[in-house]
Amino acid sequence: MARADLCGDLSGPEDAPLRPEEAEIDATELETRALNDRLRELLLSGVGKVRIKNVCGQRYIGTRLYTPQHLKMDIEIFGTPGNDLAAFLFGHRITVHGNAQDGVGNTMDAGEVVVHGRAGDVLCFSMRGGEIYVRDGCGYRTALHMKEYEDKRPVLVIGGTAQDFLGEYMAGGIVLLLDLENKGHQANFIGTGMHGGVIYLRGSVEDCQLGSHVAHSPVDQSDRKVLDLYITKFLERLPEVAS
Repeated sequence: MARADLCGDLSGPEDAPLRPEEAEIDATELETRALNDRLRELLLSGVGKVRIKNVCGQRYIGTRLYTPQHLKMDIEIFGTPGNDLAAFLFGHRITVHGNAQDGVGNTMDAGEVVVHGRAGDVLCFSMRGGEIYVRDGCGYRTALHMKEYEDKRPVLVIGGTAQDFLGEYMAGGIVLLLDLENKGHQANFIGTGMHGGVIYLRGSVEDCQLGSHVAHSPVDQSDRKVLDLYITKFLERLPEVAS
């Protein structure tokens, strides 16, 4: 475990309840802007759950869904969403049945993202709230400049491992890598410039893999509470990993 700090409230933001109306979008012929326009129209019309099929590279899904009333939407994506999925997300829930590309959760404020696959580079860049669960691994510069804001504390749980520069300039939040396939952590420069937050790594890493300002430390009882909470949530959202 690489640690800079571990304190603060673990509870997430209060979200508005989901609404019962449902809809489905076929994204085959929709470009990025048209798809996001359609999502916002549905949100404002009272739809609380949307299934988007045949997604192939459309970007910024979930980005333009903030409303002063804090309306909430549950979005299921079938396919591969493009870069900046859930950027600036505020309180919505997104489930991806497949892989995700770069920049998932960019500056995310609240809500939840679950990826039934792997994620690309700069996952959780500048994320300041909410939770992201990725079944498999992720790319380079994960949790770059992840931070906390007031009572918000972002959480990222990865079922696999990450590439180099994990937690670079990390200023807050919780990152947990489970390495469920026991491949071992190959990332270098872990925690480079890190000055807040905590990274939990199942397994071991060498000192030479860490940034110069972080160090290993054993888990204590408060850490175990955090681990129990978020591993349980991971398994609830991604039950296939236990089968």
